[in-house]
Amino acid sequence: MDVLPMFPLGTALLPGCPLPLQVFEPRYLALLRDVAAGDGRFGVVLIERGFEVGGGDQRFPIGTVAAVERVSSAADGRIRLLARGRERFEVVRWLDEDPYPRAEVRLLPTLAWDDEHAAQLEETERVVRRALAVMSEYRTDLWPADVDLSEDPVVKSWQLAGIAPLGALDQFAVLRSSSVSELLKRTARLTTEAVDLLPLQFPDDPG
Repeated sequence: MDVLPMFPLGTALLPGCPLPLQVFEPRYLALLRDVAAGDGRFGVVLIERGFEVGGGDQRFPIGTVAAVERVSSAADGRIRLLARGRERFEVVRWLDEDPYPRAEVRLLPTLAWDDEHAAQLEETERVVRRALAVMSEYRTDLWPADVDLSEDPVVKSWQLAGIAPLGALDQFAVLRSSSVSELLKRTARLTTEAVDLLPLQFPDDPG
């Protein structure tokens, strides 16, 4: 078992995906100071109920280890950082939250790649990139459709889910995948559903 400092967020972090954060709450500033003095890792879990600021939230039990890649300080005392998702974990037990949330976690197995997944990966990539191109006419908060992804097929599978236009609960559903095939299938299905909902969300033509 590992003990990790924990950062509950309103979004799910997926392995291989970037996580930009701007931190100002005192307890999480303390967390980052300890992370910087340690191995540079902390855990990210999706908030089930509640809010990021102030505590008292309820959290989903599956999360992702985040590894800090870059840190900078702002004049107002905020810390900006870029972290990246690594291994997934399951929370075994929440520990004392003074001065910040911590949990005992069990790392989950890395998903195994098989060449039989290649065609499914190619099709999922087509679905996600096409969705980003279509939805860019309606939204400005999306990844570009031609964004570069990892050459590693498992990391790329996670990154496709990470750039797909999915909400937090859909991201969490993907995070729980127990195989590459399940990961790709869920990503493609949820992305297709998101595109199908566009006429309801934006009944008028874009622009």
